[in-house]
Amino acid sequence: MTNVSTRIAPTPSGWLHPGNGISFLVTWALARAMGAGLWLRIDDLDADRMRPEYVEDIFRTLDWLGIDFDHGPSGPDDFFKRFSQHLRLDLYQKNLEKLRESGLLYACNCSRKEIRDLSPDGRYPGTCRDKGLGWEGDGVAWRVRVAPAVALWELWRTEEAARRRPCGAMADGGGCPPSPLWGYGGRGMLPDFALGLWRTEEAGDPMPDRPIEQSNQSNQSNQSNQLIESIEQLTRLMGDFVVRQKNGMPAYQIASLTDDLLWGINFIVRGADLLESTAAQLYLAHCLGEQAFFQTAFLHHPLVKDEQGEKLSKSKGAGALKTWRENGLTPAKLVQQAAGWLGLDGAGIETANDLLKVIKGQNPDNQ
Repeated sequence: MTNVSTRIAPTPSGWLHPGNGISFLVTWALARAMGAGLWLRIDDLDADRMRPEYVEDIFRTLDWLGIDFDHGPSGPDDFFKRFSQHLRLDLYQKNLEKLRESGLLYACNCSRKEIRDLSPDGRYPGTCRDKGLGWEGDGVAWRVRVAPAVALWELWRTEEAARRRPCGAMADGGGCPPSPLWGYGGRGMLPDFALGLWRTEEAGDPMPDRPIEQSNQSNQSNQSNQLIESIEQLTRLMGDFVVRQKNGMPAYQIASLTDDLLWGINFIVRGADLLESTAAQLYLAHCLGEQAFFQTAFLHHPLVKDEQGEKLSKSKGAGALKTWRENGLTPAKLVQQAAGWLGLDGAGIETANDLLKVIKGQNPDNQ
């Protein structure tokens, strides 16, 4: 096994849908092809929406998909006893306190309606930045200050831990996880492996200056550009975002980052709808001095959409994989779509193991 570590991180807030299943398959197949360690992390901080039956659905779905993992709970009971995020609240709070002590946080009591009235695009306008509200007042959230002109790409360039980027640019591969997808830009690269496919302008320059031009991979190039835009324009996209909710619970961004740091996650597969979250978590890692997170590689995959072109969502009643199982269906359709996401021919692929074999077949060392 390599020193690569990744995770599957579902939320037990509804029945899992096809988009979840395909994302799980992509993560599992890449992890197994790279010899990476795979964690199961269940994000259950939202107690109002979490249900025990949704936790059980996660395990049943993984079994149905033919997916195993190396670390994490063995079942629902083990999850609640040893792995629930509620058991790590002290770790999340520790990072929140570190941010507060550094002067990067402020209290905010704005309602969602007030924010919408002031900012139709939903970006927080900084209303409470200078109010000096108390930290523990009723209905008070904590927000992190994002500098008006912050460009996280520049932060990335100056992080000492990232000076061997990009993957494949250096003779030693920069310490990046090896990729089984040799058609995607060369050894040690994935479609948007840490800010996309990059190369240096001049020999010896430790940081990339522009994306690699690939005439037959326009979709990947566009996705890389979107990620760069998210990184460089975090303020415009999100404004000062919430790190502690009004109910006193840590927000997703700080909890997810803390867990990834705790378990040494350095390869993250997530949907393209989480590009902004990638930017936010990189920013928080910089604020916390967690340079290790800047060694993390990302793969943002396309989203599964319904007939109206809308993203599938548990909250919107997207078709549940639970129903697929109950109707005796196999995951073959999901496996084939996972192959398509990876630029592979899905013909004849019916199981997770079939997908893994095809991916390994792209590696010339396995020929």
